[in-house]
Amino acid sequence: MTCLGDHLGMEFSPEEIAECRKQNGLLSLELELSRICNLRCIYCYASSGTALENELSFIEIQEIIDQAVALGVKKIIILGGGEPLLYPQLFEVIDYIREKKRIIDLFTNGLTLTDNIAAKLYERGVGVVLKMNSRRAEVQDFLAGREGTFTAICSGLKALQEAGYPDEEHPLGVETIICNHNYDELPGLWRWARREGIVPYIEAMTMQGRATEHEDLEVTPEMVKSLFEELSRIDRTEFGCSWMPHPPLVASHCARHEYSCTITSIGEVHPCPGVSVSVGNIRENGLAEILAGSSIIQELRNIRDNIKGQCAICEMHDHCYGCRGHAYQVTGDYLAEDPLCWFKKSDPKM
Repeated sequence: MTCLGDHLGMEFSPEEIAECRKQNGLLSLELELSRICNLRCIYCYASSGTALENELSFIEIQEIIDQAVALGVKKIIILGGGEPLLYPQLFEVIDYIREKKRIIDLFTNGLTLTDNIAAKLYERGVGVVLKMNSRRAEVQDFLAGREGTFTAICSGLKALQEAGYPDEEHPLGVETIICNHNYDELPGLWRWARREGIVPYIEAMTMQGRATEHEDLEVTPEMVKSLFEELSRIDRTEFGCSWMPHPPLVASHCARHEYSCTITSIGEVHPCPGVSVSVGNIRENGLAEILAGSSIIQELRNIRDNIKGQCAICEMHDHCYGCRGHAYQVTGDYLAEDPLCWFKKSDPKM
């Protein structure tokens, strides 16, 4: 059994990360293909729906992949900031990454996941993360902004499982945001995923995009703490997996700023989807130049020297820096302490 959420952020060694930082390189890259989407999720960080003007061409996407490979990238994550399965040249992108012998993870809402598409993903060794926020149709449909979403997701999941997912070479995960509407059922969703061999990727939500229009989604730090502790107890007592509960990811931690970045569908380079500030555009400068020359990227690459407030003195400091996206969206400062974290100490070092 996979005990931790190592499909997204714990697969690189400290030595690899240190060398990546030294070389201003990349170990992973998060890539948006388009903002077009067939859902209108009320929590969507990107407010996806329609394509943006002047989105990247296939040739430009190939050039980005080439630049990332030159910087040492080992994994390319095709994000769901928009729905990748609606991108007409998706499999051409996947095949181009495969030619470079890099790992591929794909985030999808699953609505158009047919048996044929699932089989093509499996044949190509693509890791799939299916967006599933509830096992109750009325909740899932409400959060997705479209009736029938739950039924479509279940159909997509079935197609993936019949294609052979999950197995050792073909990881399958479900991505779930924590909100008031699904909070009570998350322990059950966690157990279900574990029993199915699916990696449950449950995360605290950042209040950005459409989420800012739905304040009732947001849960308190106390609720997050209680949930993380309950899921830790379930994993330890029922599945033999032990981990220390702390935000922002259940059974995992975020270290992406030390070795990754996000490229949007119009070529903007962001530290991550949550720290939604452009540090450059690949249409104007090369990726290597942007990463090496951005003070924001460099501050985040050396986050443990620069982080502020209670995060700077926390006992978890050596392997956790909270959620930079949440800190940025709440305070405007990507180096601020994570407001969602429940680890509190007095007299923080500022």
